[in-house]
Amino acid sequence: MSAQIIQLHSENANVDISAQIVAGLSRPAGQKELPTMLLYDERGLRLYDDITTKAPEYYLYGAEEEILKNKADEIVQTMHHAEGPVVTDEVVLELGAGALRKTSHILLSLSRFVPAASSPAPITYYALDLEEREIKRTLGEMSASEIGESLKGKVNIKGLCGTYDDGLKFVLEGGLNVQNNRSDFASFSCSILDDVSPISSAATSVFSSRDSISGDSDSSPISTPDESQLPLHILFLGSSLGNFSRDEAVKFLGSLPLRAGSGDTVLIGIDHDNDKAVIEEAYNDPQGHTNAFIMNGLRVAGRTLGDEAMFNEENWEYVNHYNSERRQHEAFVRSKCDQRVEDPSSKAQFSFLQDELVKIEQSYKFSEKDAFNLFSGSNLRPIQRWTDSSQRYSLWLLERPTFVFPLLKQPTKTYTPFGVPTMEQWQQVWSAWDCITLRMIPPSMLYQKPIDLRHICLFYFGHIPTFLDIRLSRLLNEPNTEPERFKAHSEVPEKNEDWPTLTSILQFQTRVRVRLSKLYTDIDSNRIPLTRKVARVLFMTFEHEAQHAETLLYMLFQRAGTGTLPPPGFANPPWISLTATWDAAPFPKNKTVTLGPAEVTLGHDDRESDDMGLILANNVNGHEFGWDNENGMRVVRVDKFSIEWRPVTNGEFFEFYSGKGKDLVRIPASWVEEEGKFKVRTLYGPVPMKVAQHWPVITSYNDLSTYATGKGGRIPTEAELRLFYDTFDTGYSGGANVGFRNWHPIPATTGTERSLGKGGNGGVWEWTSTLFDTDDGFMPSGLYPGYSMDFFDGAHQVVIGASYATIPRIAERKTFRNWYKRNYPYSWVGGRVAYDNKEGS
Repeated sequence: MSAQIIQLHSENANVDISAQIVAGLSRPAGQKELPTMLLYDERGLRLYDDITTKAPEYYLYGAEEEILKNKADEIVQTMHHAEGPVVTDEVVLELGAGALRKTSHILLSLSRFVPAASSPAPITYYALDLEEREIKRTLGEMSASEIGESLKGKVNIKGLCGTYDDGLKFVLEGGLNVQNNRSDFASFSCSILDDVSPISSAATSVFSSRDSISGDSDSSPISTPDESQLPLHILFLGSSLGNFSRDEAVKFLGSLPLRAGSGDTVLIGIDHDNDKAVIEEAYNDPQGHTNAFIMNGLRVAGRTLGDEAMFNEENWEYVNHYNSERRQHEAFVRSKCDQRVEDPSSKAQFSFLQDELVKIEQSYKFSEKDAFNLFSGSNLRPIQRWTDSSQRYSLWLLERPTFVFPLLKQPTKTYTPFGVPTMEQWQQVWSAWDCITLRMIPPSMLYQKPIDLRHICLFYFGHIPTFLDIRLSRLLNEPNTEPERFKAHSEVPEKNEDWPTLTSILQFQTRVRVRLSKLYTDIDSNRIPLTRKVARVLFMTFEHEAQHAETLLYMLFQRAGTGTLPPPGFANPPWISLTATWDAAPFPKNKTVTLGPAEVTLGHDDRESDDMGLILANNVNGHEFGWDNENGMRVVRVDKFSIEWRPVTNGEFFEFYSGKGKDLVRIPASWVEEEGKFKVRTLYGPVPMKVAQHWPVITSYNDLSTYATGKGGRIPTEAELRLFYDTFDTGYSGGANVGFRNWHPIPATTGTERSLGKGGNGGVWEWTSTLFDTDDGFMPSGLYPGYSMDFFDGAHQVVIGASYATIPRIAERKTFRNWYKRNYPYSWVGGRVAYDNKEGS
């Protein structure tokens, strides 16, 4: 029985393609282009197949196939979050399916994930592509093969004939549900948008920057699929995404119909920013397969307009170029002579100069920063990544989690990402706060103290809105929000029965949030002027809540596995797969790097007293706010020193603890001993030391200082560590493990040659040997006098950087300073070893 093919093409598809051809050829010399869709007619798909099978220079295909051959079972298991076999309806949709050779590895793995054959099969695979006859041929060949036999009763295969946009519209309009419940569904009428499809896949994209997408250019248009949608896993292989511009790629991925926090995933193939010569040869093989593929596009252009011989191929040749700076490959047809070509339908003539280029394809490549910018902008989160043995290509498995912190916008003369928080940023922090408080703390823990030195969990539910409410009342000279008992937020009940109920606290929280929202509305309507004082209160209360979210988490961390619930709406980490990836990751060739002598700038100028001055009181735009201990820009000279590329790891500290440090350091509070073996705590419960051996160890300053001394070094000063960060830290946009990108540490990535040493530290704050203390210019905050001053007691050390639960706004502000007591073991702080102008041991 042949596979069912569902026709999705718009009735106006051919008209639209013809219009695109005419519009592209009507542009001035040097700007002409043809739709990439022309490359993928029936003959073009087979020519592309020749490239993948007969041109070894085209490494992308072989690299992706290598990954799928070796890791398909692991990929499928990770897709399903290791929750066990598939037993209910599930859909796998491939965008641009092509010949299905690579896809067959995934399909076979899916069949192995189904415990037993049944009717109907629990998984339905849809192959989306442009040419109906090619879809029928490839699906028919698969059905008749041994692979098809293995899929029977486990994976049902169907075809979708249309563009990417057609397929996504089909999903959003409930087509998958209709198909899986009623077999008489015929077709969907889908509009075709502008084509930007990749040469590197037998697929086509029809997403354009000219599409009407709600939101500004810095936001991704996030799809809103029906909650009744079947579980969905999208395959987007072959580096197809590379044919989108950077902005279009963000919009397209943002449009994927993945339900937030549902377990839906997308598997994406991404080509790395490889060597220029390697990429250019990959797209212009010496055997001429790519040339034949491109030149066929000219025939299709002519045929679409009414005359296949419209372009005399003797007058054209294929050329390509890779721009390393933009990481963009472009494919052109070049006119060999001055010539004119006539449209047989309209009789319009198009003139071409000798050597004039007409673009027909582009393919962007991705650095690490490009990839993480793409994912964050699309509201997607990486679950796992698989890379081929040559390190030239990756498959990324991504999800749309419950919340994602977007990238910070670039500063301008009138804007800073560290100015007044927007209402959208408040909503993001509230999403994180509600996820932690309402979904990770079971009722049984509300009156418990995960850490004895801290309050019970319920305290933090009320403290945050109360702090905000009191500051708003003082600012606006208004009464506090009712009820009365929340006014004196520092009074902590001693008995459980004396605490307000959770329901009453949450009702109060809602009223305070509404109050804050009204303030923003009043500011937008100019009813209340946005002064520096107003802005500072908004900044202070915003970051106060974000900091307390992290504090609450490191408390809950101590009860993970024995009370605290794992983060909901985020895929559970595939520990076995991740461990293999981390074990195989490259290490720095040298353990240390030498820096200095240098001058390091610390702090910024942000005097709270200026908020009331005549000159600056209304000067808000472009002003960077900070806490009182950040004020005062100063330059510190740093002598030459060496510092380890990466923080001390669990494995290194365990070796020290088990050896000469046995009686010198304590067991980190981030470890737990079970059945005589040490494990490392996570919010998902303890994991074996083998899993976490490359993560930065989380422990006290005293114990890390002892470790450093034992290695012949010391903990770096604030200025030294700042210099290292300024030189090598990639930040959130470069993939650093902050902003809930993961809910656990990961191995540091600094120090490798490919990245020129740049990377992240794994997702922990870092201790410095600098005492947290006042200086000559320090002025305590009038709005929050005790924020810093209460801790100038000689017992606290400056801590800088960020943890995996630090919001990007705090993590990226270089002036932000944290602090903890030297013997405090619970905060998420690690550290690295520095040496006085000599290499470490």
